[in-house]
Amino acid sequence: MKKFYALLILALGCMSYSYAQGTVSGDVFSDLEKVPVPGVSVYIKGEPKGAVTTDFDGNFKIKVQQNEGVLVFSYVGFKTKEVAYSGNQKLTVALTEEVSTLNEVVVVGYGSQKRSDVTGAIGSVKSEDFNKGVVANTGQLIQGKVAGVNVTAASGEPGANQDIIIRGVGSLRSGTTPLYVIDGFALDNSNNGVASNPLNFINPQDIESIDILKDASAAAIYGSRAANGVIVITTKKGAKGNAKINLSMSTGLSTLANKVDVFSADEFRRKVTASNGKLIDGGADTDWQDELTRTGVSHDLNLSMSGGTDKSTYAASLGIDNQEGIFENSDLKRYSGRLNLNQKAFNDKFNVAFNLTATKLENSRPDIRNIVGNMLTMNPTNAVYVNGEPNVNLSNNVVNPLISQRIYSDETNNNRILANIAPSYEFIKGLTYKFNLGVDYSMSERDIQLMPYTSSTNTSLSTLNNISTTNNNILYENTLTYNFSAKAHNFTILAGQSYQKIQVNQKNYNFEGFPDNGIEPKNQLETAVKSTGHNSSAVENELQSFFGRLNYGYENKYLLTATLRADGSSKFGKNNRYGYFPSVALGWNITKEDFLKESEVVNNLKLRASWGQTGVQEIPSKITKASYTESNTGNNTYPLDPSATDLGGYPYGSVYTRLANPNIQWEVSTQTNIGLDFSLFNNKLSGTVDYFNKVSENILLEVAPVDPIQPAPKYWTNIPDMQIKNSGIELALDYSSDKSKDFSYNIGGNVSFTNNKVQDSPYKILTTGGAQGGGQSGATINGALNGDSIGSFYILEFTGIGADGLNQFRDVNGDGVIKDDDRIVAGSALPDYIYAFYLNFKYKNFDLGLNFNGAGGNKIYNHVAMTSFTKGLLANSYNTTDRGSEFLNEASTNSNTVSTRYLEDGSFLRLNNATLGYNLSPRMIGLDNVMDNIRLSVTGQNLFLITNYSGYDPEINTGTSVGEIQSFGIDYFSYPRSRTISIGLNAAF
Repeated sequence: MKKFYALLILALGCMSYSYAQGTVSGDVFSDLEKVPVPGVSVYIKGEPKGAVTTDFDGNFKIKVQQNEGVLVFSYVGFKTKEVAYSGNQKLTVALTEEVSTLNEVVVVGYGSQKRSDVTGAIGSVKSEDFNKGVVANTGQLIQGKVAGVNVTAASGEPGANQDIIIRGVGSLRSGTTPLYVIDGFALDNSNNGVASNPLNFINPQDIESIDILKDASAAAIYGSRAANGVIVITTKKGAKGNAKINLSMSTGLSTLANKVDVFSADEFRRKVTASNGKLIDGGADTDWQDELTRTGVSHDLNLSMSGGTDKSTYAASLGIDNQEGIFENSDLKRYSGRLNLNQKAFNDKFNVAFNLTATKLENSRPDIRNIVGNMLTMNPTNAVYVNGEPNVNLSNNVVNPLISQRIYSDETNNNRILANIAPSYEFIKGLTYKFNLGVDYSMSERDIQLMPYTSSTNTSLSTLNNISTTNNNILYENTLTYNFSAKAHNFTILAGQSYQKIQVNQKNYNFEGFPDNGIEPKNQLETAVKSTGHNSSAVENELQSFFGRLNYGYENKYLLTATLRADGSSKFGKNNRYGYFPSVALGWNITKEDFLKESEVVNNLKLRASWGQTGVQEIPSKITKASYTESNTGNNTYPLDPSATDLGGYPYGSVYTRLANPNIQWEVSTQTNIGLDFSLFNNKLSGTVDYFNKVSENILLEVAPVDPIQPAPKYWTNIPDMQIKNSGIELALDYSSDKSKDFSYNIGGNVSFTNNKVQDSPYKILTTGGAQGGGQSGATINGALNGDSIGSFYILEFTGIGADGLNQFRDVNGDGVIKDDDRIVAGSALPDYIYAFYLNFKYKNFDLGLNFNGAGGNKIYNHVAMTSFTKGLLANSYNTTDRGSEFLNEASTNSNTVSTRYLEDGSFLRLNNATLGYNLSPRMIGLDNVMDNIRLSVTGQNLFLITNYSGYDPEINTGTSVGEIQSFGIDYFSYPRSRTISIGLNAAF
């Protein structure tokens, strides 16, 4: 009997063991096409060696050791999915295709298309591919991500403005700013009162994708505003399913990334003495670059919620972002909220989409010019503090920069709301009417003030500049879209009408002479000694548009896109109120041909060709109309009163300040593009190649009249025959390994070569950059010349220091005299090529991403060196670099003339972004019933830089415009860039 019981227990144990080694089976199909997916790797999470694969019908069967667990489903072209199992369960698993496949949806103007149907040149960046870390605006997210798109920060200030150049600079007057479209609402680039980047109001955490319309075919649907390209931003929307909550937090530390190699205290003493200068020795050893910078601490907190049903979806978010710069009084604070709703009714024929973004920005800015100048030129032997207080006895009677920081402030408060509601109704199958009503309202208040200050050596008169700005942008749009098919023929026809009205009002007040009572000037206006000036302005512009587009496809093999837009703008005169912008594009999906349909190597091959025209309407308002002012000076008055003894008794006369010109036309950019898209080796290797040629004509400028006898000194006109040409090649490549393995990777990058040239200009040079201060104000540094690129440096060629200790320059024309005619084109501020590459690695739950970017073939004019690093300043006990003592025989009185002496190579390679992340399973810490995922990450920004440039950073541009023509490539006391390390936590519930 005992043996029987023993055998029974053994049998039960075997049965139990057999039950623990159960089997889970099921089938796998694609979420989109509802068809079985063979070859899918299925394995127990954490045990990839025991993987099985689905058969031809998508079926699988796998043995499991535990009664409960998680299975991982992985296959190239689909998102990896984890599914929990319990017991001998049969599962039905739907896999979602990766967004990188041909079924990826690309947002185009007034609609969307599958990537396989796109005929234009469109670059797309999804949220998972954005640059990570402490990011303030859209440009930082996409820097280096798209071929042909050059993103350059104007400075290292938090939220700084950026130059975004898409396929070269095509206009002198209107700058490079592309058109931004957010959730179907076209923003206006007019002034909103914020000194930093106007796009800082968009929380980067709220953005789902960014599509860049690069060629005229893709951008022509936006007509007169698309010559600089179009950036379409789509925010995150809700989706059907259980409610999702996402919490993300990060903290970042920012420090000065690179120092300029000025003299230390000991070196300074030796160099001043060697230059026979006047050494003022304070007896200290001070590094002013350390003293005037700090470790900026940034915090970012975002909470989002989304979900929905078949009929209704929602997405909402709240964000708080506080970025500290590396200078005192340098901060950017953003409080943002977003709500996106979508509601369907009437058997899904009626749909309403609602998008709302509300933001409060608080921006503090330091006196950048003075701070940077001080930290580079201050006497390093001066002590910072005396008896615990800022030293007021500095050499050359300079105000201690710590005191300057305390008494100066520049603060802007901006409140902005962007909202649009878009109801649509499908009347019959495929025919949909949509109305889009939107408003972008911004109100800002900026106070620039200087507190009163008095010491034994310095006195500062207290001043206040108050600027209030309101910007109201209202949009009304009506569109009708018809999608239909007839056997192998597919059509999408779009017709639309748009009306947009922009109103900008600004008031500016200046006061001086406030009492030294500890109260800020902005809070005691009534105590000012006097008002030094005030002015106000109001601008109202309207844009009325009609547009249409035809998309045609035959068997999804041969594609055609044709677009026409007519824009009428109040900015232009009555003789040319409307402009017309057509485009046409062809596409050929070669892989759908019989000779490639069964190819195991070529998965996708598409040829694209396009032609189109776009325009520029970002010009000053009212320039087609005459403008007057009053004056009683010179020949503008006449002594009608015989008893008048001075000009005060003379009457005022009306004087032209601008002549009317109702014939002003649009600047028009005509662009052709030929492109090839391809995917090879089971979609592991993919890429694009594009050639483009863009010609801009009808260049609009403010110029002096040819006739010297004119009632106004300048007028606005189109320059006949003048052209700006941009042509180039773009290449982008990506290779992905098998994502089902424990270790996987993808590598890739892009490069673009652009040739910019000005042709048939009637002017010898149109100055785009001029010198400031140091006795050189107004001297030309760079400009636009025939046969050369915009931003060409047109300067004297420095050959050394002569026996008299003064500058020597090459006598180009050989007349024995150095004059303006001896200037040469010594390079351009625009790079010949830009490039970027990335390396992404993944091992189990760890991932590492590295992003590099760079540029080459461009020059930078080091205005800081020209202004500050001279022998004359060194001899007077101001600090310099080696430039100040480069030539032993240089005279201290030698002038700092604009020349190639201060022109440097601007090429660079930067590790722009690096992120190490770990996905922590909630099951490991017992939170699997609460959380879906926990991600920890460490991100480094601007980790290293390879360059020959001697300034703070080669990716910089702070030269001011000349005659409202944008400048490039001038480093004028720029806010230095920082190096940032941030730690992030993301939790999904």
